[in-house]
Order: sequence, then structure tokens, then C-alpha cells
Amino acid sequence: MKARIFLVGGFEKTKYLANSLIKQGFEVTAINKDKEKCLQLAEIDKLEVYCGDGSKTFVLEEAGIYNAEMAISLSDRDDDNLVICGLCKKKYNVKKTVALITDPKKIDFFHRMGIDSVVCAVSTIASLIERHALFDEISAMISIDESQVKISQVHITGAAPAINKRIRDLNLPKQVTVGCILRGEKNFVPRGDSRIHADDVLVLLSSIEHETAAVRELTGR
Repeated sequence: MKARIFLVGGFEKTKYLANSLIKQGFEVTAINKDKEKCLQLAEIDKLEVYCGDGSKTFVLEEAGIYNAEMAISLSDRDDDNLVICGLCKKKYNVKKTVALITDPKKIDFFHRMGIDSVVCAVSTIASLIERHALFDEISAMISIDESQVKISQVHITGAAPAINKRIRDLNLPKQVTVGCILRGEKNFVPRGDSRIHADDVLVLLSSIEHETAAVRELTGR
């Protein structure tokens, strides 16, 4: 029998991971404090679902955290993921803890606090670029040396001029491309016809000298 894995918080990523892990033969338990989301998660075959706040010890214990070999915290709040993984690791001796975070500057701190693995979409993209995994594709879109690529996040507020525009319709410098869009709990690599929504976070790949112009085009500031 394979390991039992706990997925705490989150929704879209939880659904994807639950389906994938169950297909691989793992026993999977999901904890979510939103009743409506729990009802939707419960539709996944063989997924055990508990409704409650995963940062509370009584919720974790009721869900059977003592039997977990891995806990993955997928909340959209970095501090919640730190608390949840910390509890699982230190109080319940879960062998492996994984925390999702939005701020790459917190990665070292999370590791120092004992979290085994820290996952950040922005830093993952940066790592891929450093390993040349995406550079061939990127270089076809931006004609700059690899050493000059800068990665930055741009939050699209409700008043931004880029809202509802397609990527191909943006007047971005040719040295800039949108490498990833973070939308709620989802993240994806956009195509030319992908539209920008309010509250999106765009991960830009740009030359240092063209970053300001790109941000101005997207946000109006």
C-alpha cells in the first residue's frame, strides 16, 4: 500500500493533485474549510474529504494526520501554509511537508523553519530559465542575452489599461514577454490570444532596461 498524503487548503490545485495521486495508487485526504468546495472535492472518486480549518490541531487530528506520510499545504496565504506544515512536521511527525508560497523571498525562511519542500511558481520559472529548460523558446520571442533576462511580477488592478486585452494586442517592447499568468489558484503559460483579467499577476521575462516600459503598458503607472 502506498503512502497516505494530505492536501490542506486550496481548490483547483487540490483537485488536480488529488486526481493525479489517486491514479498513482496513493491514499489521499483533502482538508478545506469551505463547505461548498468540500462538496465538489467529495465528487472525486476515492478522495477522503474533511471540512475544517487545516491550521487547527483538532481538525488535523480528526482527519487522521497521525497516519500521514506527506502533507502538502495549498492555501493562498503563505503564513497559513507555514503554520500548517509546521504543525504537521513538529507536532504530528509527518515525514515530508510541502508548502506552496507566492513570495519567492520567503523560500529560505520556510526552509529554516523546517519545511521540507517549498514551491513557488515564480522561482520555479526562474530555475527553469537558469537551467536552459525554457531559454530556446524564450529566445525566439525576445532577442536578448540570457544574462540580461529579468523576472518580475506585475499585479493587474481593476483600473489597469491591460484588462481584457489579448497578449498579442499589448504594445509591449519586443524584449519583453509574459512568461506566466497567476490567476487565483491557477497558473498557466499564456498564448497570444489569452486575455488579461483584473487581479491577474503577470510574470514578465524582460531585459532590465525595458521592464519599466512594460509595466507602464500593463498598469498605466
